[in-house]
Amino acid sequence: MSSEGQTLGGGSLLIRYANFVKLPHTVFALPFALLGLVVGSRQTALTWRTLGLVILAFTCARFVALGFNRIADRALDARNPRTRARELPTGRLTLTQAWVAVALAALLFLGTAWALNPLCFALAPIALVFISAYSYAKRFTAWSHLWLGLADGIATPAGYLAMTGRWSEPWWLLPIGALAVTFWVGGFDVFYALPDEAFDRAERLESLVVRLGQARAIQVAKVLHGLALVALLAFGIGAGLGAAYYVGVAVGAGLIVWEHQLVRPGDLSRLNAAFFTANGIVSIVVFLGALVDRLT
Repeated sequence: MSSEGQTLGGGSLLIRYANFVKLPHTVFALPFALLGLVVGSRQTALTWRTLGLVILAFTCARFVALGFNRIADRALDARNPRTRARELPTGRLTLTQAWVAVALAALLFLGTAWALNPLCFALAPIALVFISAYSYAKRFTAWSHLWLGLADGIATPAGYLAMTGRWSEPWWLLPIGALAVTFWVGGFDVFYALPDEAFDRAERLESLVVRLGQARAIQVAKVLHGLALVALLAFGIGAGLGAAYYVGVAVGAGLIVWEHQLVRPGDLSRLNAAFFTANGIVSIVVFLGALVDRLT
Protein backbone atom coordinates (compact mmCIF):
# COMPACT_ATOMS: atom_id res chain seq x y z
CA MET A 1 0.00 0.00 0.00
CA SER A 2 1.47 3.34 -1.02
CA SER A 3 1.73 6.31 1.29
CA GLU A 4 2.18 10.02 0.95
CA GLY A 5 4.74 12.27 2.56
CA GLN A 6 4.10 14.48 5.56
CA THR A 7 2.10 11.79 7.38
CA LEU A 8 2.13 11.70 11.15
CA GLY A 9 2.74 8.41 12.95
CA GLY A 10 0.26 6.92 15.41
CA GLY A 11 -3.25 5.57 15.38
CA SER A 12 -5.22 7.86 17.69
CA LEU A 13 -8.34 9.57 16.40
CA LEU A 14 -6.58 12.94 16.65
CA ILE A 15 -3.67 11.69 14.52
CA ARG A 16 -6.06 10.20 12.00
CA TYR A 17 -7.86 13.52 11.67
CA ALA A 18 -4.51 15.35 11.32
CA ASN A 19 -3.48 13.01 8.50
CA PHE A 20 -6.96 13.23 6.98
CA VAL A 21 -6.34 16.89 6.14
CA LYS A 22 -2.53 16.71 5.92
CA LEU A 23 -2.07 19.10 8.83
CA PRO A 24 1.65 19.77 8.13
CA HIS A 25 0.63 21.35 4.81
CA THR A 26 -0.83 24.23 6.81
CA VAL A 27 2.63 25.78 6.59
CA PHE A 28 2.06 26.54 2.91
CA ALA A 29 -0.58 29.24 3.23
CA LEU A 30 -0.89 30.21 6.91
CA PRO A 31 2.12 32.57 6.68
CA PHE A 32 0.32 34.46 3.91
CA ALA A 33 -2.73 34.93 6.15
CA LEU A 34 -0.34 36.26 8.77
CA LEU A 35 1.22 38.49 6.11
CA GLY A 36 -2.16 40.16 5.64
CA LEU A 37 -2.41 40.49 9.39
CA VAL A 38 1.00 42.18 9.63
CA VAL A 39 0.17 44.66 6.86
CA GLY A 40 -3.22 45.36 8.43
CA SER A 41 -1.54 46.05 11.77
CA ARG A 42 -0.26 49.30 10.28
CA GLN A 43 -3.87 50.49 10.41
CA THR A 44 -5.14 48.76 13.55
CA ALA A 45 -3.28 47.56 16.63
CA LEU A 46 -2.80 43.79 16.72
CA THR A 47 -4.04 41.95 19.81
CA TRP A 48 -3.44 38.38 20.94
CA ARG A 49 -7.18 37.81 20.59
CA THR A 50 -7.16 38.77 16.92
CA LEU A 51 -4.05 36.69 16.23
CA GLY A 52 -5.59 33.63 17.90
CA LEU A 53 -8.88 34.04 16.05
CA VAL A 54 -7.14 34.40 12.67
CA ILE A 55 -5.05 31.25 13.21
CA LEU A 56 -8.12 29.33 14.38
CA ALA A 57 -10.24 30.59 11.48
CA PHE A 58 -7.55 29.67 8.94
CA THR A 59 -7.07 26.20 10.43
CA CYS A 60 -10.82 25.56 10.41
CA ALA A 61 -11.25 26.80 6.85
CA ARG A 62 -8.42 24.60 5.67
CA PHE A 63 -9.91 21.61 7.52
CA VAL A 64 -13.22 22.19 5.75
CA ALA A 65 -11.59 22.51 2.34
CA LEU A 66 -9.33 19.46 2.66
CA GLY A 67 -11.90 17.39 4.51
CA PHE A 68 -14.59 18.05 1.91
CA ASN A 69 -12.06 17.28 -0.82
CA ARG A 70 -11.31 13.89 0.74
CA ILE A 71 -15.03 13.15 1.00
CA ALA A 72 -15.73 14.18 -2.58
CA ASP A 73 -12.73 12.24 -3.93
CA ARG A 74 -12.96 9.13 -1.74
CA ALA A 75 -13.83 6.81 -4.64
CA LEU A 76 -11.05 8.27 -6.81
CA ASP A 77 -8.59 8.07 -3.94
CA ALA A 78 -9.38 4.39 -3.46
CA ARG A 79 -8.40 3.69 -7.09
CA ASN A 80 -5.26 5.88 -7.19
CA PRO A 81 -2.06 4.09 -6.07
CA ARG A 82 -0.73 7.37 -4.61
CA THR A 83 -3.79 8.05 -2.46
CA ARG A 84 -5.36 4.68 -1.69
CA ALA A 85 -3.72 4.68 1.77
CA ARG A 86 -5.67 7.76 2.86
CA GLU A 87 -8.01 7.60 5.82
CA LEU A 88 -11.35 7.16 4.03
CA PRO A 89 -10.27 4.52 1.47
CA THR A 90 -8.62 2.45 4.20
CA GLY A 91 -11.46 2.85 6.68
CA ARG A 92 -9.30 4.48 9.34
CA LEU A 93 -11.99 7.15 9.37
CA THR A 94 -15.61 6.49 8.52
CA LEU A 95 -17.60 8.74 6.22
CA THR A 96 -19.72 9.81 9.19
CA GLN A 97 -16.64 10.76 11.19
CA ALA A 98 -15.37 12.78 8.25
CA TRP A 99 -18.65 14.65 7.76
CA VAL A 100 -19.03 15.42 11.46
CA ALA A 101 -15.51 16.85 11.64
CA VAL A 102 -16.01 18.98 8.52
CA ALA A 103 -19.35 20.29 9.80
CA LEU A 104 -17.88 21.18 13.21
CA ALA A 105 -14.91 22.91 11.55
CA ALA A 106 -17.30 24.93 9.35
CA LEU A 107 -19.36 26.03 12.36
CA LEU A 108 -16.23 26.98 14.29
CA PHE A 109 -14.96 28.94 11.27
CA LEU A 110 -18.22 30.90 11.08
CA GLY A 111 -18.03 31.52 14.82
CA THR A 112 -14.50 32.90 14.63
CA ALA A 113 -15.47 35.10 11.66
CA TRP A 114 -18.36 36.50 13.71
CA ALA A 115 -16.01 37.16 16.61
CA LEU A 116 -13.61 39.08 14.35
CA ASN A 117 -15.87 41.67 12.70
CA PRO A 118 -19.09 42.02 10.66
CA LEU A 119 -17.29 42.11 7.28
CA CYS A 120 -15.48 38.83 7.95
CA PHE A 121 -18.72 37.21 9.09
CA ALA A 122 -20.55 38.37 5.95
CA LEU A 123 -17.82 36.99 3.67
CA ALA A 124 -17.27 33.72 5.57
CA PRO A 125 -20.09 31.66 3.96
CA ILE A 126 -18.95 32.72 0.48
CA ALA A 127 -15.41 31.66 1.32
CA LEU A 128 -16.57 28.25 2.56
CA VAL A 129 -18.52 27.58 -0.65
CA PHE A 130 -15.63 28.66 -2.85
CA ILE A 131 -12.93 26.63 -1.10
CA SER A 132 -15.14 23.54 -0.99
CA ALA A 133 -16.22 23.77 -4.64
CA TYR A 134 -12.59 23.38 -5.69
CA SER A 135 -13.00 19.65 -5.05
CA TYR A 136 -14.99 19.35 -8.28
CA ALA A 137 -12.88 21.66 -10.45
CA LYS A 138 -10.65 18.95 -11.89
CA ARG A 139 -13.74 17.25 -13.26
CA PHE A 140 -14.33 20.04 -15.79
CA THR A 141 -11.30 22.36 -16.12
CA ALA A 142 -7.58 21.93 -16.68
CA TRP A 143 -7.05 25.17 -14.74
CA SER A 144 -8.17 23.70 -11.43
CA HIS A 145 -4.67 24.56 -10.15
CA LEU A 146 -5.61 28.24 -10.14
CA TRP A 147 -8.89 27.53 -8.36
CA LEU A 148 -6.88 25.87 -5.60
CA GLY A 149 -4.46 28.78 -5.71
CA LEU A 150 -7.20 31.35 -5.18
CA ALA A 151 -8.74 29.21 -2.42
CA ASP A 152 -5.42 29.65 -0.61
CA GLY A 153 -4.90 33.16 -1.99
CA ILE A 154 -7.86 34.66 -0.18
CA ALA A 155 -5.91 34.04 3.03
CA THR A 156 -3.92 37.27 2.58
CA PRO A 157 -6.96 39.55 2.13
CA ALA A 158 -8.70 37.61 4.91
CA GLY A 159 -5.88 38.32 7.33
CA TYR A 160 -5.98 42.01 6.45
CA LEU A 161 -9.78 42.24 6.74
CA ALA A 162 -9.70 40.40 10.05
CA MET A 163 -7.27 43.01 11.31
CA THR A 164 -8.94 46.15 9.97
CA GLY A 165 -12.56 45.29 9.15
CA ARG A 166 -12.37 47.36 5.96
CA TRP A 167 -10.91 47.27 2.44
CA SER A 168 -7.35 48.29 1.73
CA GLU A 169 -5.92 51.56 0.49
CA PRO A 170 -4.80 51.38 -2.30
CA TRP A 171 -7.76 49.27 -3.39
CA TRP A 172 -5.62 46.91 -5.48
CA LEU A 173 -3.42 45.84 -2.56
CA LEU A 174 -5.65 42.96 -1.47
CA PRO A 175 -6.34 41.63 -5.00
CA ILE A 176 -2.62 41.64 -5.82
CA GLY A 177 -1.88 39.86 -2.53
CA ALA A 178 -4.44 37.20 -3.42
CA LEU A 179 -3.00 36.85 -6.93
CA ALA A 180 0.52 36.38 -5.57
CA VAL A 181 -0.57 33.33 -3.59
CA THR A 182 -2.85 32.13 -6.39
CA PHE A 183 0.03 32.00 -8.87
CA TRP A 184 2.43 30.52 -6.33
CA VAL A 185 0.10 27.72 -5.21
CA GLY A 186 -1.14 27.13 -8.76
CA GLY A 187 2.44 26.66 -9.92
CA PHE A 188 3.39 24.09 -7.35
CA ASP A 189 0.03 22.31 -7.71
CA VAL A 190 1.07 21.62 -11.31
CA PHE A 191 4.04 19.77 -9.83
CA TYR A 192 1.68 17.91 -7.51
CA ALA A 193 -0.31 16.71 -10.55
CA LEU A 194 2.73 15.27 -12.33
CA PRO A 195 2.72 11.81 -10.66
CA ASP A 196 -1.02 11.45 -11.34
CA GLU A 197 -0.85 12.01 -15.09
CA ALA A 198 -1.62 8.41 -16.10
CA PHE A 199 -4.33 8.00 -13.48
CA ASP A 200 -5.99 11.31 -14.36
CA ARG A 201 -6.02 10.42 -18.05
CA ALA A 202 -7.60 7.04 -17.28
CA GLU A 203 -10.25 8.64 -15.06
CA ARG A 204 -10.83 11.53 -17.52
CA LEU A 205 -9.84 14.11 -14.93
CA GLU A 206 -8.50 17.49 -15.99
CA SER A 207 -5.15 19.10 -15.23
CA LEU A 208 -2.55 21.08 -17.13
CA VAL A 209 -0.35 17.99 -17.10
CA VAL A 210 -3.09 16.01 -18.85
CA ARG A 211 -3.86 18.86 -21.23
CA LEU A 212 -0.30 19.88 -22.13
CA GLY A 213 2.00 17.04 -21.11
CA GLN A 214 4.71 17.22 -18.46
CA ALA A 215 7.21 19.46 -20.26
CA ARG A 216 4.75 22.19 -21.24
CA ALA A 217 2.93 22.02 -17.91
CA ILE A 218 6.22 22.61 -16.09
CA GLN A 219 6.81 25.62 -18.34
CA VAL A 220 3.40 26.99 -17.32
CA ALA A 221 4.38 26.45 -13.68
CA LYS A 222 7.49 28.55 -14.29
CA VAL A 223 5.37 31.35 -15.74
CA LEU A 224 2.97 31.17 -12.80
CA HIS A 225 5.83 31.35 -10.32
CA GLY A 226 7.30 34.31 -12.19
CA LEU A 227 3.95 36.09 -11.98
CA ALA A 228 3.79 35.26 -8.26
CA LEU A 229 7.12 37.00 -7.67
CA VAL A 230 6.01 40.07 -9.63
CA ALA A 231 2.80 40.20 -7.60
CA LEU A 232 4.74 39.88 -4.32
CA LEU A 233 6.91 42.83 -5.33
CA ALA A 234 3.82 44.87 -6.24
CA PHE A 235 2.22 43.91 -2.92
CA GLY A 236 5.27 45.17 -1.06
CA ILE A 237 5.14 48.48 -2.91
CA GLY A 238 1.42 48.93 -2.25
CA ALA A 239 1.82 48.04 1.42
CA GLY A 240 4.82 50.32 1.87
CA LEU A 241 7.04 47.45 3.03
CA GLY A 242 10.79 47.93 3.33
CA ALA A 243 14.06 46.14 2.62
CA ALA A 244 13.53 43.16 4.95
CA TYR A 245 10.41 42.15 3.03
CA TYR A 246 12.21 42.27 -0.30
CA VAL A 247 15.04 40.17 1.12
CA GLY A 248 12.41 37.60 2.05
CA VAL A 249 10.97 37.70 -1.46
CA ALA A 250 14.48 37.32 -2.92
CA VAL A 251 15.14 34.25 -0.77
CA GLY A 252 11.77 32.87 -1.82
CA ALA A 253 12.65 33.44 -5.47
CA GLY A 254 15.90 31.53 -5.00
CA LEU A 255 14.01 28.60 -3.48
CA ILE A 256 11.56 28.58 -6.38
CA VAL A 257 14.44 28.50 -8.86
CA TRP A 258 15.95 25.59 -6.90
CA GLU A 259 12.57 23.83 -6.98
CA HIS A 260 12.43 24.04 -10.75
CA GLN A 261 15.92 22.62 -11.02
CA LEU A 262 14.84 19.51 -9.10
CA VAL A 263 11.84 18.52 -11.21
CA ARG A 264 12.21 17.68 -14.88
CA PRO A 265 9.91 15.96 -17.39
CA GLY A 266 10.20 12.22 -16.94
CA ASP A 267 12.21 12.53 -13.71
CA LEU A 268 10.06 12.99 -10.62
CA SER A 269 12.48 11.30 -8.23
CA ARG A 270 13.12 14.52 -6.31
CA LEU A 271 9.56 15.84 -6.36
CA ASN A 272 9.02 15.47 -2.62
CA ALA A 273 12.03 17.65 -1.84
CA ALA A 274 10.79 20.32 -4.24
CA PHE A 275 7.17 20.24 -3.14
CA PHE A 276 7.47 19.97 0.62
CA THR A 277 10.78 21.64 1.40
CA ALA A 278 10.97 24.58 -1.00
CA ASN A 279 7.32 25.60 -0.92
CA GLY A 280 7.05 25.29 2.83
CA ILE A 281 9.98 27.64 3.28
CA VAL A 282 8.94 30.19 0.62
CA SER A 283 5.83 31.32 2.46
CA ILE A 284 7.69 31.47 5.76
CA VAL A 285 10.56 33.63 4.53
CA VAL A 286 8.22 36.09 2.79
CA PHE A 287 6.16 36.44 5.96
CA LEU A 288 9.23 36.77 8.16
CA GLY A 289 10.55 39.51 5.88
CA ALA A 290 7.34 41.50 6.35
CA LEU A 291 7.34 40.83 10.09
CA VAL A 292 10.94 42.03 10.52
CA ASP A 293 10.11 45.12 8.48
CA ARG A 294 7.09 45.79 10.68
CA LEU A 295 9.04 45.40 13.91
CA THR A 296 12.00 47.55 12.92
